[in-house]
Amino acid sequence: MMNLLHEVKFRMGKLICLLVIAGIFCICPTFSVQAADSLDQPLTGTTINPTNIREPGESDDMDELAEPNIANGLTVTVSGDNGQLNSTLRILITLTLIALGPTLIIMLTSFTRVIIVLHFTRAALNTQTAPPNQILIGLALFLTFFIMNPVFTQINEEALKPFDEGLITQEEALENAVAPLRQFMYEQTQVKDVKMFMDIAGEEWTTELDEISTAVLVPSFIVSELRTAFIIGFIIYIPFIVIDMVVASALMSMGMMMLPPTTISLPFKILLFVLADGWNLIIGNLVKTFY
Repeated sequence: MMNLLHEVKFRMGKLICLLVIAGIFCICPTFSVQAADSLDQPLTGTTINPTNIREPGESDDMDELAEPNIANGLTVTVSGDNGQLNSTLRILITLTLIALGPTLIIMLTSFTRVIIVLHFTRAALNTQTAPPNQILIGLALFLTFFIMNPVFTQINEEALKPFDEGLITQEEALENAVAPLRQFMYEQTQVKDVKMFMDIAGEEWTTELDEISTAVLVPSFIVSELRTAFIIGFIIYIPFIVIDMVVASALMSMGMMMLPPTTISLPFKILLFVLADGWNLIIGNLVKTFY
């Protein structure tokens, strides 16, 4: 009996709610929303005549192009695109650049040489995971931003700002942005690497930057960076190898052949590195190789 009473109350409550909602819709006045009629032009859709103030293509300058070209008071315009790319395509290009950003930073900047030299330094010290990989990558990134700061500044001044202000086209902005990077890579690339890829591509070259395509310059720069980084790494290894040889000879002369030489040489390596201010020497001279 109680369950039946609760069910009746529940149904009555639902019926009352429906009646209240129906009463609200009946009481509310009917209204419509439409574009405001302005400039003595008919509303959009009320006539077969278009409501454009000017025909497409009749704008004389950028100011007229930025003005609304429709007679209604409700107008939606998108400025800043210069009529070249719509916002959807620009978002797609931006997302693509963000996805390719890590690759561009690694391969087209000083990051490759810096991270390899730092890795060789840790390997020569034989400290295994000290400094850890996160520290090395972070240090390499900040050193890369420091080294590439003049290039990034030039790209911002000659490509990004003029394009954002509408002073240059997209093609010109792209050319102005690539030019500083090409100049940086060209200065760090060895001639024999460029000749190798030019011969593979079947192109002629007379040591002029303009004759090298970006598709040839990028791999040439990467190979040169790898060679330079390994040369620096070998130089860093030399003093630590000497310490290992001296410790190994001392242990063998004392008959301690079962004791690993690296266990004894590690504290001497760290001591030598600290006394010589190793991080200052390595990082300072590494940065100077780009100037």
